[in-house]
Amino acid sequence: MNNRDAIGSWLSGPRAAAEDMGADFGHRGERLGLPAEGPRSIAPVGRRLGALFIDWALCVLVAYGLFADGDLRRADNWALGVFTVMSLLTVGTIGCTPGKRLLGLRVVSVDGLGRLALWRTAVRTVLLALAVPALIWDRDGRGLHDRISGAVQVRT
Repeated sequence: MNNRDAIGSWLSGPRAAAEDMGADFGHRGERLGLPAEGPRSIAPVGRRLGALFIDWALCVLVAYGLFADGDLRRADNWALGVFTVMSLLTVGTIGCTPGKRLLGLRVVSVDGLGRLALWRTAVRTVLLALAVPALIWDRDGRGLHDRISGAVQVRT
């Protein structure tokens, strides 16, 4: 193995390196009974990050307009609270935030792939607001906040 191969495997992550050595993990979501492509398949990381960006931008705008008195630094501080409330209300009622809705994503329960129960939505939202659980993923691409709350983000 030359240096380029080693760097490429490091950048691609342990899953890609293991697959290059012959391990077969199947597609993301296979262990959960989800299809590889199309509706109800695991949401791609890029779309999830895009949805998060859209949601955060909306929350900063709301915080700026309602709580910041024209100070953008105060808006950033309030945005996390607005994000938490918005996430709790929208995921708990319709299963998606505005950003997820725009990008064709939905948060569902792993159990029956229906709407997430309110208490699970609350657990997921609190963990998401802490940010660290969202940065720890399993091989299906689910963050720790999704695993603990029994949720999965899928395409619509």
